Amino acid sequence: MNDEKILMETKGHLAIVTLNRPNELNCFDYEMLTQLEQILDDIHVDREIRAVIFTGAGDRSFSTGADLKERKTMPARDVQRFVNKIRQVFDRVDELPQPTIAAINGFCFGGGFELALACDFRYAAAHAKIGMTEVSLAIIPGAGGTQRLPRLIGKGKAKELILTGRRIDAQAAEKLGILNGVAEAGQLMQKSVSLAEEIMQNGPLAVIQAKYAINYGCEVDIKTGLKIESKAYEVIIPTADRVEALQAFSEKRKPVFKGE
Repeated sequence: MNDEKILMETKGHLAIVTLNRPNELNCFDYEMLTQLEQILDDIHVDREIRAVIFTGAGDRSFSTGADLKERKTMPARDVQRFVNKIRQVFDRVDELPQPTIAAINGFCFGGGFELALACDFRYAAAHAKIGMTEVSLAIIPGAGGTQRLPRLIGKGKAKELILTGRRIDAQAAEKLGILNGVAEAGQLMQKSVSLAEEIMQNGPLAVIQAKYAINYGCEVDIKTGLKIESKAYEVIIPTADRVEALQAFSEKRKPVFKGE
């Protein structure tokens, strides 16, 4: 339905999730978060979905974060409830087993930036503007920004962006390592889909386990990380896809993976 605040379509094994409040620059109200949470729960257990792209409706904004008009009407206890919800929902993005790509099609501020940081990869349109702008509103990033951004680009650079509330262009964001790439006008979704397709041609269970090993292994010492890697590898050994890959190699053909 066109009045839904979150849209999802599937193209083969690819899911495209669209933040659908273009007239409000795709900012999040509580209902929108609830809808996104339900879609994430469905994606999490759907093994037919092998990659996910998040983007915003229209060409102006990926998301400008929390809906400040709604926020203004909230008593303090409801503000805390909203912050808890947005953090939980973005954590669900981070925890998806499938690779995730943020296709940043315009403004990407505050919570919108935090959603993008919860994804595995980030591409932006050349005209996009990006910023962790919360301190300009006398608050701090509350949906992972103070934790994910320093892990991505280092504490010094992250502090500079967070403590100034500075807005930067896509080219600067790419140089800082925030973005995996910048796309010219009209090419953003194509670039994002191309990456998804490149990933999806590989063994889906192997992709899931590799992502798991990277995400959790990088949060611990290297010896523990190597144990995590070993356990993730053990999960793959008995799979039909691994046998199919070996058979296809011997027969000099492209493997047909079933996620089994």
